Amino acid sequence: MVALLSSSGAAQAADWPAGYSKCADEGNTCKAGSSARVVSFGIKDRFVVQTRSGDIACTVASFGSDPYPGLAKKCAVGPIGGAAPTPAPDPEPAPAADASKEAAPAGGWAGSNGGTTGGAAAAATAIYKVNTPSQLLAALKAQGSNAKIIKLYGTIDMASADNGGPFTGTSDQSLRSKVKVGSNSTLIGMGSDTRLVNGSISISDAQNVIVRNLNIVNPCDVNPVWDPNDGSSGNWNSEFDSVVISNSKNVWVDHNVFTDAPLTDDKLPISNGKVKQCHDGALDVKNGSDYVTVSNNRFELHQKNNLVGSSDSTTSDDGHLTVTFNNNHFLHVAERAPRVRFGKVHLYNNYFEGSRSHAVYPHHYSVGVAYKAKIISQNNAFDIAGATSCTNILTNPGSSSKTGAITDAGSLLNGTALDLAGKCSFSASVGWTLPYTPALLATSAVRQSVLSNAGTGKLTVP
Repeated sequence: MVALLSSSGAAQAADWPAGYSKCADEGNTCKAGSSARVVSFGIKDRFVVQTRSGDIACTVASFGSDPYPGLAKKCAVGPIGGAAPTPAPDPEPAPAADASKEAAPAGGWAGSNGGTTGGAAAAATAIYKVNTPSQLLAALKAQGSNAKIIKLYGTIDMASADNGGPFTGTSDQSLRSKVKVGSNSTLIGMGSDTRLVNGSISISDAQNVIVRNLNIVNPCDVNPVWDPNDGSSGNWNSEFDSVVISNSKNVWVDHNVFTDAPLTDDKLPISNGKVKQCHDGALDVKNGSDYVTVSNNRFELHQKNNLVGSSDSTTSDDGHLTVTFNNNHFLHVAERAPRVRFGKVHLYNNYFEGSRSHAVYPHHYSVGVAYKAKIISQNNAFDIAGATSCTNILTNPGSSSKTGAITDAGSLLNGTALDLAGKCSFSASVGWTLPYTPALLATSAVRQSVLSNAGTGKLTVP
C-alpha cells in the first residue's frame, strides 16, 4: 500500500505521522523487523507511507516518490499490522504550489538579510507571460523596481528577427543580448522546455531577484579575441556570461539548466592552434554581491563555469560574496565549479560527474580555492573518472602566493572519503560559521537526490 499524505499532527511529530517512531535518516537503513508494518518517508508534514518489513533503504528509489524534493527526509515506523493513516476528507485536490511566488529557502545565503521573495508581491497587472525578446524586455522595463513576475515560455532567442536579427559584432551583441533584471523581480520558465538563447542575464545593482526553471544556452561571442600572452602559447578569450550577478543582494538562481549544447566546443573551429573559444562563464557572482543562493541547477558541457570574485585586485570584495551552492548537478564541467576569490561560500549536497579523459570537456578541477577564498564544504559527491585524490578536485588555480582557505566534512570522491585535511594542503581558517542550518543529505544519497531534482521541469508554473 502506498499513500502520499499530509499530516496535521503535533509539531514534535511533524516529520512523521502521529504514533510513529523515527527509524532512519535519508540514505540510511530503517530496520522495520520481520513483521509487516507501516513505514513513512518524508519530512515537514509530507510523507509517502508503505506497508513494509525487514531492512528498508530510506531513499527516494526505495519508496518510489519524493514527497519533499530538495530537503533531507526521514523514515519512521508505525504499529505492526497497522494501516496507513487516512488523510482527512478533501472534496477537491489542493492546488499545486505556484513556484512563481515561492521565496528562497532558509537553508542558503539568499534566505538571510530578510530573505529573497523576488516578485511574489506583484499585483495582477504586473504578472506577464512572454515568448519573444521584445515582450521580455518590455515586461522587465514596465514596472521599474516594483514587484513583477515574468513567466517565459517557448524559445526566446535574443538574436531573432524580433530583436533585430543576428549580432553584427561585439558591441552590438553586448547591447542586444543583455536581459537586465531589476529589483523585486521573478524570472521563471513555464514547463520544462523554456529556452533562453543568445542572451545574457544581467543582475546588476539590484536587490531581491529570482531566476528559475530556464534552459539557458550559454551565449557564444561572435568575435572572440586572440591573446598571445594568455598562458604559455596564447588563448582565445570571449565575453558574455549566461548570468552575471554584480553588486547585488538577495538573489536566488534555482532549477535552471546551463549548457553549451548544441554548440559544444568540439564544433568550434581551430585557429592559432587552439579552439576558437566563444563561451565565457555560465554564472558569475562579483563586485560585492551578497546573499546569493544557487540551487538545484544543472550545469553541463562547459569549460569555465562559475566565478565568485572576478579578480585578485578587487579587494573590496573581501568580506562580501556570500554565496551558497547546494543540490546542483555539475555534469562534464571542466573547471570553476566554482572558482572562489574572497567569498564566504558554502557548498553542500552538490553532485559532480565527469571524467579526466572526456573527449570535449575533460575534468581539470572542480573547486578553485583562490585568493582569500573562505569556503565551507559539506556532503558533496564527486564521481570523476580518473580522479584519485583531493588534489584532482580542489586546487588553487592562481598564484601560489595568493591562496585561500577551505574546510570539508563528509564529501566523497568516487565513493571514498575526499580527505581534504589529509590529502590537500589548504588552510582551514575560513573565519566564519554558517548563519543558517542547511538541510544536509547523507552523502551517499546526494547523487540520487540531485539527479531526481536538479534542472528544469520540476516546478509548477501556471
